[in-house]
Amino acid sequence: MAGTLQMRRSRGAFSGFLLILLGLWGALIPFVGPYFHFAYTPDKAWTYNTGRLWLELLPGAAVFLGGFFLMAARGRHTALFGALLAAAAGAWFVLGQSLSPLWNHHVAMGGSPASTTQYMRIMEQLGFFTALGVVIVLVAGAALGRIASVASGIRPVDEYPETTDPVERVPAARTASADTVPVERVPAGAAPLPTRTRTDPVTQTAPVTRMEPVASSTEDAPPRRLRDRLRARETEPPQDTTGTVGSGTIQ
Repeated sequence: MAGTLQMRRSRGAFSGFLLILLGLWGALIPFVGPYFHFAYTPDKAWTYNTGRLWLELLPGAAVFLGGFFLMAARGRHTALFGALLAAAAGAWFVLGQSLSPLWNHHVAMGGSPASTTQYMRIMEQLGFFTALGVVIVLVAGAALGRIASVASGIRPVDEYPETTDPVERVPAARTASADTVPVERVPAGAAPLPTRTRTDPVTQTAPVTRMEPVASSTEDAPPRRLRDRLRARETEPPQDTTGTVGSGTIQ
């Protein structure tokens, strides 16, 4: 359980830094704004009243604290608390002045813009409350979504390579087609073996070997010598040279 709540500190560092700056602006602008003619009434520097406490000092301090939690947190629960605190304080910047008549005898707290021109009065309204609160809510919401959407404590599963043995490849010269059959050595002069056709079932293939006919004994015998031939003639009986042609005889 503790592993799933851990997170990298850099995940909320930038959002926390922005929230710290915005919290300092919201808490200090009512006291230093009169120096450069950017103020709410009473437009005097470092003037304290109850309206500034509830509408600017406390929400500014809450935003500052939430940003600090985001920057320093190493656990998701702390970072989530900081983001929620900053978002709630930003919403209070936007709604606090409008809701203050509920407990201030129907009178809005915080004063009114001190500038005389309409443009500067709008800028003071946005810079003190409305726009400041909207920006704080956006930054805190982005940090909240970034922290809550990723389970930082769960480590990714390591990928291991497959351990299957590779298939041995047989060279093409050693393979034989399905139509080939074993070849036997046949002596010369013997009756030819019946040929196998493709329609005959082949249950087992074997490598093809070259058929070499076996030479007969008469072909392998060395040539007779001249003396042996003369002896053979002497032993042969004389041939009859007489024959009958037509009705006569020839001597």
